[in-house]
Parts: sequence; structure tokens; C-alpha cells
Amino acid sequence: MADIQDVINLRRTLHRYPELSNQEFETSRRISTFMHKLSPDREIAISDTGKAFVFDGSEAGETIVFRAELDALPIQQKSTLAYRSSIDGVAHLCGHDGHMAILAGLGQQIAENPPKRGKVVLLFQPAEETYLGAKDVTESAEFHALEADYIFALHNIPGEPKNKLLLKTGNFTAASAGMTIKLEGITSHAAEPEKGNSPATAVSGIMSAFNELIADSGQFSDTTFITLVYIRLGEKSFGVSPDIAEMGFTLRAFQNDDMNLLTQKAERIVELIARQKELSFEISYSEIYPPTINDPKCIEMIEKSAHNLNLEIEQIEKPFRWSEDFAYFTATNRGAQFGFGAGENQPPLHSPEYDFPDDTIELAVDVFYGIYEERLC
Repeated sequence: MADIQDVINLRRTLHRYPELSNQEFETSRRISTFMHKLSPDREIAISDTGKAFVFDGSEAGETIVFRAELDALPIQQKSTLAYRSSIDGVAHLCGHDGHMAILAGLGQQIAENPPKRGKVVLLFQPAEETYLGAKDVTESAEFHALEADYIFALHNIPGEPKNKLLLKTGNFTAASAGMTIKLEGITSHAAEPEKGNSPATAVSGIMSAFNELIADSGQFSDTTFITLVYIRLGEKSFGVSPDIAEMGFTLRAFQNDDMNLLTQKAERIVELIARQKELSFEISYSEIYPPTINDPKCIEMIEKSAHNLNLEIEQIEKPFRWSEDFAYFTATNRGAQFGFGAGENQPPLHSPEYDFPDDTIELAVDVFYGIYEERLC
């Protein structure tokens, strides 16, 4: 691939200067500077920091979108790399810097061989990690105006051999939702807890009941699980029995029907225990992700491109347990996301030691380019 070192240098610059969700102003500017050298026909601002770069063909045809993410994570990196994060508590530890570099490399290839028909769009989406940036993009007038026929994305997968593709038709990632539970009772002196109503036993009861719910797997059609994220109970005041508790759980399921059932049953548990303990309660949700559902035709396109490159392909049986806001694209458009091996000895995603492997960029670009070339050239 021409100028691969320019793409690697871009990736390392993005890695050194990470930005959190919806704050990716400099990241977006750096991408624009790189892409302008490739002379796209249009640059479109989408959802504050997002950018789409359009290359038009001279004839009517399909519109194909390739998507990458702009944002980094609120995690302190542990690294001695020369290009390690320069921002305390923020780092690209999920590979979004690499995903952006792949799209930049694809832009290089497209600039050398522009589409003959239709158009290709390189979409750099903000806020994948925490704020459902894809939802904002898909609801924007700018995205609707693109009239995408197909949309594609990849995600690097540590623990798998480099450049190996992981494909799955249908559900590719789990549905998930962040569940916040607030309980309120009555404070009392710690020496007289019986004169108050602490939510402590309710907290314990909810945790136990959630574990029993997941253990009874026969009531669900596929994998479901609940992860405790945090508990806040009382204050650091040894003379006070607390009145307020807050709990955070992540609910996950491979199937939408199971997700609905899991949510209903979890809510019922909270209601029953809170009423038994005479506590007031409140349940709210955030970071709601539907499952990413891969279109069969799009999977065929990916598979054909990978075969032409003689890359290893695995058809995985189960969806990945993590969630992805790319699901909002596949909910409204024909699209597919696939896994791309990042190395068997690579630290896991979100690890403080993680760093995207530069030597996978070129073949990842070639997979995307093969889809583009087949449909638009």
C-alpha cells in the first residue's frame, strides 16, 4: 500500500493525543488534515465532532459507507512507548486510533482509484465508548442524506492471530443496558439501627437474587448475564446507619427477547425486595445498546474480499459478549461488522498496556478496499 508509513505515523499521533467521547475536536481536525490531501469530493460534519468524507463516481450506483470511531477511554495508560498518551487518565486502549488509521489508509487507496459509479463514504464517528455516538449519527439529517446502501466496520480482537477474520451472520454482539437502582430508607444512629431502615440488607438481597436469576438459564433462549458495576451505600461516618444506596449493573443478552425478559425479571426483583424492606426505589437506564445484526449479503462481501487475500476466516458460533453502538447502523441499514485478529499475545481491550498493532493496518485496509473495488470500480 502506498504511503503506509504516513498512515502509521497518523495512528501514533492519534494515540499520543487521545480525546474522550464528544470531545474529539483535535482528533477530528487531524483526520481532516490527512484526508484533505486525498482530495475527497466532499467533507461533511456530522454530530459535532464527526466527519464523513465522500468520493463520488461519475455514474449512478450504490453508496458504501466504512466507519471508524474517534474517541478514547478514561483510563490511565501504562506504557513506555515513545508515542504513549500525553493526556493523564485518557488513552486509546480499544484500538480506535488503529481503526481510524485503517480508514485513512483506505482513503489513500480510493484516491488512487476513485469510484466509477456510486459513491464511497469514510465515516469517522464520535462517542462510541460512552455516549452512543452512532445513535446520534444515524438520527442526523446529514447521515440520512447519504442514503447508504451498505455500511461496514471492523473491530480488532486481541487474543486472535493477526489478520484473522471473525465473521458471523445475524447477531454479532450482545445487547446491553446500564441499570441504576436507587434505594431510600431512614437514617438512624449506628448504635440503634433498629430505629432506622437501612437499605443494606436489600442491597445484599438484590445481588443474591440477580445471581439466582442468571443461574436459572433455562428460562432464556440464549446467553444472558448481569454484571455488578458499583455500589454506593451510606457515608464514611461511623455513627450513622445509612438511608440511601445506589447500585449499578450491566444487563446483557445475545437475543432481544431475552434482553426484554431479563430486564422485566430484574425490575420485578428490585420491586419485590424494596417493598418487603419498606424502601422507596427508583430504576433508570443508560448506555442502551441493541445487538449488532450482520446482514448476510454484507458478510458475503467481506468473506469474498478476505478469500481473495488468502486470509484466515473463522465463522464464530456465538456473538461477542461486549456491545457496540454500530448496532444503531445495522438497525436501519444493511451492514456488517467483523472481528480482525490483533495478535495472540496482545493485551486485552481496555487494558492499560494495550496498543494497536501497526502491522495489521495494511491487510485490514485491503479487506475494505476489496469490498469497495468489487462494488464501485
